[in-house]
Amino acid sequence: MEKMINIYLYGKKYEVPASLTIMGAMEYAGYQLVRGVGCRCGFCGACATIYRIKGQTELKTCLACQTQVEDNMYVATLPFFPLVKKVYDIEKVSPTEQIMMQLYPEIYACVGCNACTKACTQGLNVMQYIAYAQRGEYEKCAEESFDCVMCGVCSARCPAGITHPQVGLLARRLTGKYLAPETKHLLDRVAEIGRGDCEAALADIMSKTAEELKEMYNNRTFEK
Repeated sequence: MEKMINIYLYGKKYEVPASLTIMGAMEYAGYQLVRGVGCRCGFCGACATIYRIKGQTELKTCLACQTQVEDNMYVATLPFFPLVKKVYDIEKVSPTEQIMMQLYPEIYACVGCNACTKACTQGLNVMQYIAYAQRGEYEKCAEESFDCVMCGVCSARCPAGITHPQVGLLARRLTGKYLAPETKHLLDRVAEIGRGDCEAALADIMSKTAEELKEMYNNRTFEK
């Protein structure tokens, strides 16, 4: 028989298989997941979770779809964290240091506690990309924050109230719009799609099974 362990979901004890993820264990325990669940593959950031192991003092953060359960794990999910998002028109802003001061001035109140980096479910150096944003180094900020899944756990732990994911997103948008070199082959492909040149290829892809798609992905050709 598979090894069973004890976990606590919202304070209630359940016995679940040790091989499950937190998300799988919640469903095994009978929870119907209608919030705090999305792609199930670690990309969407919807299943941000906090947990603590009995007898330990450290409060840990993770994505429920990617983290295996542990014995005596106390779990609470964060189905939504209210990140502050400022409204702006990317066509009317420019990659200057002033734009961060106007939209996200709280980044200059960073106390350097590094709680954001420690909490990041993706292991990103969050405090570092905020430092890049403070200095107007948007290309570096974009690169450092590229794998952010917008789960909001870093902001939940920040004493300065910084909205780190939105800062990183603005830096990536500014970089893509104004700083990164133009990619002619991408513009050509967009034009091809607009003309309908790719309809047959898209139809062929849509007709394939999940296993065939995985095979195509794993054996794709990388452009140099």
